[in-house]
Amino acid sequence: MGKTIRLTMAQALVKFLEQQYVDVDGKESRFVQGIAGIFGHGNVVGLGQALEQYQSEMPFIQGKNEQEIAHVCVAYAKQMRRQAIYACTASIGPGSLNMVTAAGTASVNKIPVLLLPSDTYADRQPDPVLQQMEQDQDYSVTVNDAFKAVSRYWDRVQRPEQLMVAMLNAMRVLTDPARTGAVTVCLPQDVQGESYDYPVEFFARRVWHIERAIPSPAAVQRAVALIKNSKRPMIVSGGGTRYSDAGAAVEAFGTAFGVPVSETQAGKGEVAGAAPTYVGCAGICGALSANLLAKKADLVLVVGTKLNDFVTNSKAGFSPAAKILSVNVSRMDAMKLDAECVVADAKLAMEALTDALKQEGYKAQWGNEIDNAKAAWEAERDRLKTLEGDGTAMNQTRVLMELNGMLKDDNIVSASGSLPSDLERVWNVSRPGAYHLEYGFSCMGYEVSGALGVKMAEPEHEVYAFVGDGGFLMGHSDLVTSIQEGTKINVLLFNNSGHQCIHNLERSQGMGTFGTEFRFREKATGGLTGGYVPVNYSALASAYGAKTFRVSTVEELRAAVTESKKSDVSTLIEIMVLPGTMTGGYENFWRVGTASVAEKESVREAYKKLHEVVKNLRKY
Repeated sequence: MGKTIRLTMAQALVKFLEQQYVDVDGKESRFVQGIAGIFGHGNVVGLGQALEQYQSEMPFIQGKNEQEIAHVCVAYAKQMRRQAIYACTASIGPGSLNMVTAAGTASVNKIPVLLLPSDTYADRQPDPVLQQMEQDQDYSVTVNDAFKAVSRYWDRVQRPEQLMVAMLNAMRVLTDPARTGAVTVCLPQDVQGESYDYPVEFFARRVWHIERAIPSPAAVQRAVALIKNSKRPMIVSGGGTRYSDAGAAVEAFGTAFGVPVSETQAGKGEVAGAAPTYVGCAGICGALSANLLAKKADLVLVVGTKLNDFVTNSKAGFSPAAKILSVNVSRMDAMKLDAECVVADAKLAMEALTDALKQEGYKAQWGNEIDNAKAAWEAERDRLKTLEGDGTAMNQTRVLMELNGMLKDDNIVSASGSLPSDLERVWNVSRPGAYHLEYGFSCMGYEVSGALGVKMAEPEHEVYAFVGDGGFLMGHSDLVTSIQEGTKINVLLFNNSGHQCIHNLERSQGMGTFGTEFRFREKATGGLTGGYVPVNYSALASAYGAKTFRVSTVEELRAAVTESKKSDVSTLIEIMVLPGTMTGGYENFWRVGTASVAEKESVREAYKKLHEVVKNLRKY
């Protein structure tokens, strides 16, 4: 037998993680950079003891809320282009369950994150233990089974020797571009402290090769034939472009053949905004230029996107007669919209298609339409720059246009509400990676935590979180964590007294106003119909130790941003904006569940209009 070393399961886990590396295009780097989380009785004397013992090899970051600190880990991995991660741990029961939303956020966006929730006792001696939920129909079920629906891989280590197979499988999924997402390995409290004679070779340096999937010649040939038969092809470039570093290849394809290039939230910034055929983002949050051209395209080449409804305008963005050609490393995503598939790495596939089409002498036949669409959008952008507030608060869109000029070299983060729509439309990105939007899940409460994760990944850049007051109230504890760690972030809090994005949606569907603004309850009406609840968010952040500002004019905004850049501690700028002053839609359509019967005629009319569009859309 080979040499062994006696360790607790938790100690073995930490030692194993320390030795995991990835190889991307011949460059090796450490994969697991640290562990974040919150200790409770379920993990503090097991995994906590191991982390204390090996703290010089495996850094630990103390969170304040389990969902939020897990979101830090998600954002870190996203900003690192999935080539490095932080793991995250929580205690038994409610602590672990708090990470479920973060698991969903990671898996939807295909971002690797390793979650280590504590679990009930494997030996069942202290039964039931504090915070254990018992299932009388299946006693093997614990609250951690809730992670199964949102994890790409799930396991429970019920004996210390099971750790070895569990962690090899965990790493297999974490480093697989097509399958990556949340990996959940549940750790029973007693097993964390149990020991085993582990083989020494289990802790040797292990390199996981993240290899590019090569497009098959037959798939390239089919794709080339499809493109050759099109006169007006268009590209929609997504997150897969980002993770394969394919931005330059996508841009080169568009330039070589005169094909308009649009992007999604996940892909935005990978193609240079100054590229000759770049037309902005497409979809429900898209620019006028991209959406106009998308409806005229006879072929849509989608690169590295899962084609959710915000990209396709609920399948109304493209002509029903348009062909779909999909390049994706995931076969599940590649086949959507009944597409012709090239299941391959985005960079290699786009390079292969470019080489093949050049040999064919292909050129798209858009004429002046690309330039005309871009000019129409620039004229609209110029109009947006002139929008004014009322003296007490500013126009939200105008604020974003101002900020874009001041934050050209900085990283920005957002996730929910009206800000992602506005940012996707009007924000000009200076370099790949500077635009960090979590919009696969649009998870409220991600923004502040996401900013911390981005700053940890790229400490050389200032980072600004764009968050509404609704999203801020759902999660901002990592503002405190940033101060504790000395990792400066900047929070731009847009105070518009509620969930104004959803307020606009309910009004557009004939409902009027109900339950979306932060108003006092009135005795006369029994509803939330009173004045706005006056919350001073800057005062709250100041109490945490952040440097704060409260602004209601463009001049005050400019001064505050200038000061925020000088600060050596985290900052929060509370920006007073007028409700409902976000951008409108541009040639877009979003299917929502409007009531088919209602007392209000306006609701009935909205339903009728909605389904007049739906009946003519693609069914699958």
